[in-house]
Amino acid sequence: MKKIDELKYNIDSICVYNADSDEVLCALRDLLDGAEGEDVPRLYSRFFRKLSAHESLKEYISAFVLYDDNIFTKAAAAGKAQELPDSITEGVKSDLAKLETISKVTAEDIIGETYGEEEKVLLTLPRWHTGEALEPLGEGWAEHYDELCDYHENNGYGIYARYYAFTWQDGEFVPITSTDPIELAELKNYERQREQVLENTEAFLDGLPANNILLYGDRGTGKSSTVHAVLNEYKYHGLRIIEISKGDISKLTIIREKIANSPMKFIIFIDDLSFDAHDDSFGELKAALEGSVSGRQSNTLIYATSNRRHLIKENHSDRENDIHRSDTMQEELSLSDRFGVTITFMNPDKAEYLDITEKIAADREINVDTDKLLLEAENWARRRGGRSPRCAKQFIDYVEACERMGKQW
Repeated sequence: MKKIDELKYNIDSICVYNADSDEVLCALRDLLDGAEGEDVPRLYSRFFRKLSAHESLKEYISAFVLYDDNIFTKAAAAGKAQELPDSITEGVKSDLAKLETISKVTAEDIIGETYGEEEKVLLTLPRWHTGEALEPLGEGWAEHYDELCDYHENNGYGIYARYYAFTWQDGEFVPITSTDPIELAELKNYERQREQVLENTEAFLDGLPANNILLYGDRGTGKSSTVHAVLNEYKYHGLRIIEISKGDISKLTIIREKIANSPMKFIIFIDDLSFDAHDDSFGELKAALEGSVSGRQSNTLIYATSNRRHLIKENHSDRENDIHRSDTMQEELSLSDRFGVTITFMNPDKAEYLDITEKIAADREINVDTDKLLLEAENWARRRGGRSPRCAKQFIDYVEACERMGKQW
């Protein structure tokens, strides 16, 4: 069998992985099909353009293996690969061997077999790099089946293996390619509050009963940062976040249905939550939290933050109406009850604010006069209208920049 025919056979006979829907593999297949015709320069250029966005052919195809969404990757992500029929297991190993062969193809394998030196135009075409495969694949991909199972159990499958956070736009999950890298160790004080979030999240990941959480408190106290840090702590344990706006609360049922059969665990995150008095989404959130048929799913929780003591905004006439005020209070209580856990983050007093400032400076290894640092930190907070962990971080950012530039602060 000629080299080109063998490569076409390998692509066409992939059974488990979705090679027929991958644009780079399809472009390669088209190139192989036209390799003996006059159209090869155009097909070669098309394939090269699609591949050029990636480091190398082997890197791309190994990434395709790691991030594909198929019956094997989904089962492996759930820790149930051993329950698959033998035919699927053998199909995966066969596909891996073929994909590894395809990943090693060079330009010379295509051009050199069909064209002679007289075809000068082909000599002007750039050559792609073969490169190296991503871990846990190396040499002999089919022999790494067990390592691949472990990879998916720790990292997920499909789009959830490639990305950890998503937003909801136009009825689809859109990956957030650059997430907040903050880690738990960077968040100072508020240990009791964070421990509550961590314990609840760990129970959720372990398949134990867990609660929806409302993180309430003053702005800049680390509510949203706590949620981001929790994602970074547990993203290699199957945790993912879907961040939605208040306007998407009405889509919560649809969102949950789309991930209902996924073995991953999802936190649906609503930041800066508040409602107007006649906001329909208030009742929809109540139903989504607990009151509807689809309100409880074992693989989703809702974490929300709010700066408002009262989630429902009131106008002056509402405050004068005792009946309305009583109804509003009952509505707020019914919503808070459905969250299960409400965690309060309040602004620190002066001593705690300065303690946070010192700890952040120590983490950054900023060696300056402590008395001056604390004095200026307090002045910084006074000018900005109050003390908070965010204020302390912003001050240390300023000090660090000045120190590195050799400027006074």
